[in-house]
Amino acid sequence: MINRVVLVGRITKDPELRKTQTGKSVASFTVACNRRTTAGQQEQADFIRCTTWERTAEFVGQYVRKGSLIGVEGRITTGSYDGADGKKVYTTEVTCDSVQLLESKGASENRSQTFTAPSQGQPQGYYPDNNTADEDFNTGPLLDISSDDLPF
Repeated sequence: MINRVVLVGRITKDPELRKTQTGKSVASFTVACNRRTTAGQQEQADFIRCTTWERTAEFVGQYVRKGSLIGVEGRITTGSYDGADGKKVYTTEVTCDSVQLLESKGASENRSQTFTAPSQGQPQGYYPDNNTADEDFNTGPLLDISSDDLPF
C-alpha cells in the first residue's frame, strides 16, 4: 500500500510551533494549493492542514512565514476526537516528512513588498535524508532512449 503526498502551495498564516510534554517540537500550518480547473472556470484552492515534527518543525518555525511558497512531502493521516458538543469530529491532515522553501528569501521579500513574480532562487529546506538535498537531475550521462526501448 502507498500513502504518499506531495504538495506545492503557499502558507496561509505563520506556522504554529510548539513543544509536546516530552519536549518534541511540532509545527502546524495550512497550505493553499490551487486546483486545476477547466478553461473559463474561476481558479479554486484547497486548504490542506499539515503537521511536521522535530527538526523539520524547527526549520518551519524559523524560516517559513505567511505567503511562503513551499513544497511538502509526507503522508495522509486521519483521526477523530469527541467535540465539546459530544459529537465525533474527524480530522485529515498531511504529516510532513520534508518541507522545502521554493523561493529565495529575496524573492519572498519582493513579493510581499511589491507583489512581483518570484525570481529564480536556490530552494532551501530540511531533508531528513542527506542524499535528497544533493540530487541534481541535470548532471550525469544522458540516456539515449529510442521509442523501441519503451514498454508501451
